This record gives sequence, structure tokens and C-alpha cells, in this order.
Amino acid sequence: MELTIDVFGQFDKKWALLTAGTKDNFNAMTISWGGAGTLWGKPVVTTYVRTSRYTHEYMDSNDYFTISFYPEDKKSILGVFGSKSGRDIDKMNYEGLTAKEAGESISFEEAELTLVCKKLFKQQLDEKNMPEDVIKSYYEGDAPHDMYIGEVVEIIK
Repeated sequence: MELTIDVFGQFDKKWALLTAGTKDNFNAMTISWGGAGTLWGKPVVTTYVRTSRYTHEYMDSNDYFTISFYPEDKKSILGVFGSKSGRDIDKMNYEGLTAKEAGESISFEEAELTLVCKKLFKQQLDEKNMPEDVIKSYYEGDAPHDMYIGEVVEIIK
């Protein structure tokens, strides 16, 4: 399996959708925090989800998830997926994206790249181990993030 991307730019500048669930029941959210590398001899991605997010429930109840990247003209749609909750609107049938099965999970037809991942690890980020400026910037009065590490089992281009 080979993948050549600008990991820093893909997550931070282009954003991505994190999707978990099955074809009958799934949710997606925009992410800009993540990474790719190797762990335990496996190609992996890491992503972070606040415990308050609706997608968190799907990440916990499913063994697979996808991280998908989109062309620049879809950034406004990703903005909606990052600011609206699936508890409040039907994001999964949002105009401009077409859901499709991707391995054991879900992605969207419009994705330029989808990483299908098998969940390997989850751990809550502990504020006791964070610098004070990070706590002030990201966590004062807000829910903590859980870190998820997934083995990349398929790359769809």
C-alpha cells in the first residue's frame, strides 16, 4: 500500500470528513486535526473527536471509519459538516455529497481520496499532560477529545 500526500496540508488546510457507521446509520464531521504514519508495523491515521460530538457515538460503536479528502470546491460543504450537528440536521443527505459504502464503512462519491480504517486504539487526551496555553486555547469550558488510531486497510482514489 502506497500513499503520497502532504499530510500537514491535507488535514490543516483542506480539511477532511471523518465518517463512521453503516450504510443505514452513519454520521460524518469535518476534521482538521489528524496525522498519518506507522504504528505496530501498520500504516495508521490518527484523529481526534470531542466527546460531545455526535460522531463520537458512531466512532465508539463501530470498528471501522473513513477519513476522506475533497476538492477545494467542496470546502463550503465541509464547513457545514464542521459547524452543524447530525443531531440537528440531516447532514447525511446534504446537497452536494453522495454517500457510498467504502469497505466496512461509508464515504462520499465526491471524495478525491478515502482512507478506510480499522479502529485499533482509543484514549482520552488528558489535560494534565498538556501545556497550559493549549488548555486555555482549546479546552477551557469545552469537552475533551478522544484520540482514535486506525489501521489504514484500504485506499480509495
